[in-house]
Amino acid sequence: VRLVESGGGMVQPGGSLQLSCTASGDTFTAYHMAWFRQPLGKEREFVACISWDLSTTLYADSVKGRFTTSRDHTKNTIYLQIRDLEPEDTAVYYCARTLLRSSSLAKNYNAWGRGTQVTVSS
Repeated sequence: VRLVESGGGMVQPGGSLQLSCTASGDTFTAYHMAWFRQPLGKEREFVACISWDLSTTLYADSVKGRFTTSRDHTKNTIYLQIRDLEPEDTAVYYCARTLLRSSSLAKNYNAWGRGTQVTVSS
């Protein structure tokens, strides 16, 4: 499987971005998907996940109300819509897949993209 993130960039505080992650090489609909992020010098942290059937989403407390994840099975793609960006959101954002529903633990994810950088700065 190959996961490729895109959509990162530099944004001013209060701005918005949409990240995408496109999967290839495996059955996209068989897996639950998630977003993690890793600020420079810090550990990777859970951001959001979405079940294969779109029935369940889970968000980290730090992003609730500002981040929304979705997926499009016709495009084998998941999305992370981010609004009201804060400097603390600066990180490399990764997508990943798992067979476990609503898991926030990185160890449960068996495939990862290479990440896309999001920088929030004025």
